[in-house]
Amino acid sequence: MDDQNGLKEAQVVVVMVPLPLQSHLNQLLQLSRLISSYNIPVHYVCTTTHIRQAKLRVHGWNPLDNANIHFHELSTPAFICPPPNPNASIQYPSHLHPLFEAITQFRQPIAAIFHALSSTAKRVIIIHDSMMASVVQDITCIPNAESYMFHSLSAFSTFLYFWEKMGKPFPVDAKILQDLPSQEGCVTPEIAEFVHTQVNYWNFSSGYLYNSCKAIEGEGVFIDLLAREEITQNMKQWAFGPFNPVEVCDEKKPSDQRHKCLEWLDKQVPNSVIFVSFGTLTSLSDEQIKELAIGLERSEQKFIWVLRDADKGDVLVGETRRPQLPKGFEERVEGKGMVVRDWAPQLQILGHESTGGFMSHCGWNSCLESISMGVPIAAWPMHSDQPMQTMLVTNILKVGLVVKDWARRQELVSSSTVETAVKRLMASKEGDDMRKRVVEMSGAVKRSVEEGGVSRMELDSFMAHITRS
Repeated sequence: MDDQNGLKEAQVVVVMVPLPLQSHLNQLLQLSRLISSYNIPVHYVCTTTHIRQAKLRVHGWNPLDNANIHFHELSTPAFICPPPNPNASIQYPSHLHPLFEAITQFRQPIAAIFHALSSTAKRVIIIHDSMMASVVQDITCIPNAESYMFHSLSAFSTFLYFWEKMGKPFPVDAKILQDLPSQEGCVTPEIAEFVHTQVNYWNFSSGYLYNSCKAIEGEGVFIDLLAREEITQNMKQWAFGPFNPVEVCDEKKPSDQRHKCLEWLDKQVPNSVIFVSFGTLTSLSDEQIKELAIGLERSEQKFIWVLRDADKGDVLVGETRRPQLPKGFEERVEGKGMVVRDWAPQLQILGHESTGGFMSHCGWNSCLESISMGVPIAAWPMHSDQPMQTMLVTNILKVGLVVKDWARRQELVSSSTVETAVKRLMASKEGDDMRKRVVEMSGAVKRSVEEGGVSRMELDSFMAHITRS
């Protein structure tokens, strides 16, 4: 364990227990940065593999430079690590189910870390992913420990989940419920069962944390609805997102230290490039890749396209499929478009002045990063909470447009649909209006995390609560 002498003097220590998927790992690592800035030791607990993954992929800061963040590496239990299936009828990455089964074995080693820290600190605060509730259940046996559950989704998605689960205990504005996407096809039956198992362990939490803020989620509408007694039984809650840095300092490093796509962006005019990326848990079929490529080419808009397969349970082991592009595509778009097949610095790309749009799966991480950087979204939901986030971005916030209608999720998105969506976002008055709205929202978000801003005050409130006498 790191820095034992420092621990003996600690009044309060915080332990992060993320779900070992990229978007979840990243959000709690970003939260570790925020909490450690209050001079509180933070202990980030996960497998060796996934800690390495989180460190390599984090944007906007370097966790190795933060002496207040301590990493506890767990041995990865043996599990089957199949490749993703790009042709699956449900696009949720079911190949990760063996990983979900394996993480249930973390209960004992994580409990040992809790007990060790509890003997050297006045209070141990455990912040755990809502999907890791069963793994941290032994905190109930530690007198000086408290747990706070982190919901990795938008407040909008989380509220509607709770509201429906509670039997719709009060009326909601009809505009919110209009055109709600179906939950069918969002996850596989095996993953739905895993989620249900975790929900059974939610009752020992002392409060809920959200990576959101009132500047984004409808001036607090959904955050306030979550606070209603019928939903969370007066449970304490805090929303102090976005956790990611809202200002990106892209230093002009030597070209061999800076991602090639950033060098390319430097040569483009402001708001002229659409960034295309569907996150870490999406695999497109060869046929869909072909249609997307043709649509991008025909749009005649500049683009950066991150073309990768979905992460496996262990991203550091084995070969990954190399998705194939139409013959001659990269040669034809040279100078106008760039295809990136490795890990791309998404936050820096979105924060670059040349980026004017983001074609995205609408994972909550990506939505927050895009909005905080002032970039409108062309929404192409794939699974999980993404259809709900698509509705939030397009219907409610009006900072994006729909590429793929969830009701037609089984259909191929044609090249003409892609072409039309890209032109609407990048080369129309409609797109310009969305860009103006999201830039205004970005400004509000940046003000909210400054001293005296609503998100900063929420974070201050949480820190005052966990460090209370």
